[in-house]
Amino acid sequence: MLTPQVAARPDAPAIIDRHRGAARTLSFAELDRQSKQGAAFLRSCGLRRGDGVLLFQPMSAELYVALLAIFRLGLVAIVMDPSSGLTAIERCCAAFPPRAFFGGPKAHLLRLISRAIRRIPVQIVVAAGIPGATPWHRAHRMAACEDIEVCAPDLPALVTFTGGGTGPPKAACRTHGFLLAQYRALLDVLDVSPGEVDLTTLPIVALANLASGVTSLIPDADLRAPGSIDPGPVLDQIDAHHATRTSASPALLERLADHCLAHGRTIPRFEKVLTGGGPVFPDVLDKICRVAPNADPAAIYGSTEAEPIARVAASAISNGDRQAMLRGRGLLAGRPVPAVTVRILPDGTGASIGRFSRERFEKACLPPGEPGEIVVSGAHVLTGYLHGRGDQETKFRVDDDCWHRTGDAGCLDRSGRLWLLGRCEAKVSDARGVLYPFAVEAAARQHHNVLRVALTADRDGRRVLAMQLRKPRDPGTDVRIVRESLAWAAVDSFRVYHCLPVDLRHNAKIDYCALGRLLDRQPMAADE
Repeated sequence: MLTPQVAARPDAPAIIDRHRGAARTLSFAELDRQSKQGAAFLRSCGLRRGDGVLLFQPMSAELYVALLAIFRLGLVAIVMDPSSGLTAIERCCAAFPPRAFFGGPKAHLLRLISRAIRRIPVQIVVAAGIPGATPWHRAHRMAACEDIEVCAPDLPALVTFTGGGTGPPKAACRTHGFLLAQYRALLDVLDVSPGEVDLTTLPIVALANLASGVTSLIPDADLRAPGSIDPGPVLDQIDAHHATRTSASPALLERLADHCLAHGRTIPRFEKVLTGGGPVFPDVLDKICRVAPNADPAAIYGSTEAEPIARVAASAISNGDRQAMLRGRGLLAGRPVPAVTVRILPDGTGASIGRFSRERFEKACLPPGEPGEIVVSGAHVLTGYLHGRGDQETKFRVDDDCWHRTGDAGCLDRSGRLWLLGRCEAKVSDARGVLYPFAVEAAARQHHNVLRVALTADRDGRRVLAMQLRKPRDPGTDVRIVRESLAWAAVDSFRVYHCLPVDLRHNAKIDYCALGRLLDRQPMAADE
């Protein structure tokens, strides 16, 4: 898919990043040439089709040169979050034993503590001077590998690990056919045009950009913590490289927007803004609208196993929708994308689902307005995990079609739009009934001083709303206002904390396990 873009725009920038303190541009032709040399290098290391390459490399030109070289040879790229911990690394290496390890000097320090990484036969470092590792730059001296390995649609291409911290890891194995289907599904929501410059923090979107002739501008920031980046250098990049669009986590975009609002800046160049990776509440979209006046920002809902599922633009959220959120309807995710089929089944958290006939499945699906678990099917929906580990809990069949259980609660309205209610396992069930997190959180987030909010139950079973305020100058007043607006939710306790725990990857999802531990501490400002 890269080849037509190389032919059509060889000198156009494919990737722009920061390298040794300066901007670095890699054209489509240079990317193609370097990936061919990289393929020759990997082949000289003895790697053959089907071998796994474990990548611990941040978003950069080197990452995408390596990925394209890997795909060219029919190798399998293995990606996991190194912050998952040593136990997870060991388990992931056992689940799909890599033949090669690719990473920077800091990543190679893991060899000192990880026997699994030390056992990997081929060690490649994106630098020089690391004992026991071959420098990646040697590829630049090799003749280009012009061959492209013929890969069947069901041949593995990319393995990412979605679990493993507290038990055996689940590995999402994307085949070449799956990646092509995912690309086609993404095109429906990305709305890309060749020649655009996209500030992107989402690795899969950068791959789609390369296939579409779009320049990927990688932010000058530590993307391991998107919610705490320094906005200044990123805004300078947007201006210097004339970025016209962005695909980023809501936490990163909110950092940019807050900086702009505090310094009287705008981003008029942005014409398209897409955000996802965590819940995107309307106040975030509103803030982006204020600083990107020429864009209609949109939130994308999806998961590792099914990306994308639904899309909603800021302009499509009506006043009536906002009032529905205040009354506990949930968070509007928008219309499902054309490539996916969405249904709602009764919430059966913790129970597996057997095979359905088509007729029995349609009868089991809930009508509009009734909450349950969101299930999806489509060509870009993962049909199973590596070694089948996790399939019983998350997959089921309707006749011959495979369906995926998202684990998210939600409902469809009468016009076919999807509303999110939070994780099924995070709901609060007590004598008063069932209360879903997003029903309360989407309502509370509409109060301007509420930065983060989470509904849970304490060890005594009381309904607790934990809040993090933007300006905690008078938390008692904020608690009173939120309490009055949420009378319908019958929340027992409102607590204000300096900081609520969020996921490491996107800094956008509440970490409910960590929140449970936080509840045992004395609240920082108010507890009513």
